Amino acid sequence: MPAKKKNRLESVGRRIRQFRIEKSLSLENVANETGLSVEYIRRIESGKQIPPVGTLLQISRALQIDSGSLFKAEQEKAQERIKAYAKRTDNYAYTTLTPGAENKHLKAFRVTINPLTEHQGVGYRHDGEEFVYVLSGSVEIVVGDHINRLSTNDSLHFNSGIAHNMKNVGKEEADLLVVIYNP
Repeated sequence: MPAKKKNRLESVGRRIRQFRIEKSLSLENVANETGLSVEYIRRIESGKQIPPVGTLLQISRALQIDSGSLFKAEQEKAQERIKAYAKRTDNYAYTTLTPGAENKHLKAFRVTINPLTEHQGVGYRHDGEEFVYVLSGSVEIVVGDHINRLSTNDSLHFNSGIAHNMKNVGKEEADLLVVIYNP
């Protein structure tokens, strides 16, 4: 793993762990509040895995913090170049479009998914609603058992409490605007 990516992973995980300890929450507490396994949370905190946006929202809610606060250090360093602030997982990158939205219910992200790939794991689920607008590319968003195929300028609004997953079905990078409402 490149050193730069490793540092970003460790930074997000370290902040999650820091907030969890400050709030005197055990890994088990967070697991029970999010439905995530203790081992998965441990991997996130150690920087071995960066979670997708939905998982970050679940963890943030369990910790009673604004999800944007997990990225503040990186965000302040990269104000002039928003691309440098993008968080990258194995198959996609996301950039917050609502920095400083402390304790807000609405979050907006720009998500870029590599060609012919999908989010790792299956069945993301978080309270609230989600709106996806395709800026470019072709994606498939599965909500429950329903498959939605979207292309450039298409959009989808759905109940994010239903298990959902997204993948790029095109040969080019897909660029999306994703707005999440979390009550």
